Amino acid sequence: MRKLPPAHRLRWMRALPLALPLLSLPLLYAALGAARASTQAPRSPQQEQRQQGRLGSGARGPPPRLAYLISGAGPGDGPRIRRLLRALYHPWNCYLVGVAGEEDRADLEAFVRGEEPLRRYGNVRVAAAGEWGAVTRRGPTELAATLHAAAMLLREFEGWSWFINLSASDYPLMPQDDILHIFSYIPRDLNFIEHTSNIGWKEHQRARPIIVDPALQIPNKTEVMTTKEKRSLPSAFKIFVGSSWVVLSRSFLEFCLLGWDNLPRTLLMYFTNFLSSSESYFHTVICNSNYYQNTTINNDLHFMAWDNPPRTHPVNLTTEYFDAMANSGAPFAHSFRNDDPVLDMIDAKLLGRAPNRFTPGGWCLGSSLGGKDPCNFFGRSFVLRPTEGSAKLEKLLLKLLEPDNFRPKQCK
Repeated sequence: MRKLPPAHRLRWMRALPLALPLLSLPLLYAALGAARASTQAPRSPQQEQRQQGRLGSGARGPPPRLAYLISGAGPGDGPRIRRLLRALYHPWNCYLVGVAGEEDRADLEAFVRGEEPLRRYGNVRVAAAGEWGAVTRRGPTELAATLHAAAMLLREFEGWSWFINLSASDYPLMPQDDILHIFSYIPRDLNFIEHTSNIGWKEHQRARPIIVDPALQIPNKTEVMTTKEKRSLPSAFKIFVGSSWVVLSRSFLEFCLLGWDNLPRTLLMYFTNFLSSSESYFHTVICNSNYYQNTTINNDLHFMAWDNPPRTHPVNLTTEYFDAMANSGAPFAHSFRNDDPVLDMIDAKLLGRAPNRFTPGGWCLGSSLGGKDPCNFFGRSFVLRPTEGSAKLEKLLLKLLEPDNFRPKQCK
C-alpha cells in the first residue's frame, strides 16, 4: 500500500475530529425510532422520488439547501441587511429579502447587482414593491408576509430543504459551511420550532381579544386595533405558542400552502384575529396535524438573553454575551443593535469575515494575503469547508435528540 506523505497524513488527522462524531447523529435518531410511516401524508410520485433523493443519499450526496427570508423591521434597515447578507451568504442557499421602504429596497437591489457572487449565482432576490408592503408587528400581516415569502421561495428556487426566517436584528454565529455540513446528517423532515400549549397570560392578551389589522387594507398603517368584545378558546383544536423564529422543512411548508388537508386554511382564518399570530400559527398547525407533530424539535436554533423576570422581547446582545453565544452551539442569535461592537467580534472570531467581505467558505478559492477577498474567486457552490465550530452545533443537536428531550417535548 502506498504511504501518504506526512502533509497528507496531517490533513487527514485534522479532518477526523470533524467527521467521526457525526456518525452519532443518524444512529441516535434511528435509535429513537422515527415512527412516522403511519402518519405520513400521501405523496405524488414526483414528491416520493424527490423525498427518496433527499433521505436516501444521506451525507454522501450534496448538502441540503437552506431558503432564507430576511425581513426589515422599519426604514433604514438597508445597511443592516447588507451586512447580514455578507455574513450569511452562501451560493448553495437561496435568499429572499423583504423591506417596505422604497429607499431601502433600491439600496439592496443595487447591492445585489453590484456583488459578483450574487450576480453569478442569482440566488438572492429582493421582493418588489407589490410583493412586500407594510407589516404590522403584532398583526396577521406579518404572518401573511411570511407565508407569501415561503410561496415565492417555493416558486423561484428548486431543491431547498429548510426555510429559515431572520430579521435585520439577527446575526449568524457560525459560517454557513458549518450549518450545511451538520444538517447533511439529519433527516430533512425535521422542524425546529419552539412551542408549548401552556399559553398562560397569552390566553387573555392574545387569544381572547378580537383585533383588526388596518395594514390589510390601508397602506402604511402599522398598529392593530382591538374591540371590546372577547371570544372563547376553540374546542376543535389546541392552541400552541412559541418563538416566531423557525426552521421549517419544505414538506411542512408545502402542507401549509398547498396542503391536501384543510387544517392550515382553517387555522389561518382563526389567526387573522390573534395578536402576534406569527408566534402561534405554525406551532398550532404542526401540533394539530397527525402528519407532522412527530417531526418537531422544541428549539428555534437562536441564542437569546432575557431579563429577569422576562419581558415580551429579549434583551439586545452586547460583548457581555459573546462567550455565551460562542459556546451555545446555536447557529443564530437575536437581537443586536445596529453595528454593535459585538458584531465585529462575531465576524472576526466566529465567522472569519473581514469588514465588507463575505464569510469565507469552501466556495471561495482566492487568497486572503495582502488583505484580498478570498471570495473574489469562487468554485463549486456545494463544496464545504467546515470549521471546528461545527462541533458545537453537532453537540446541540445531539442534546436536542436525546430521549429525554426529543419525544417528551413534542407538542406538549
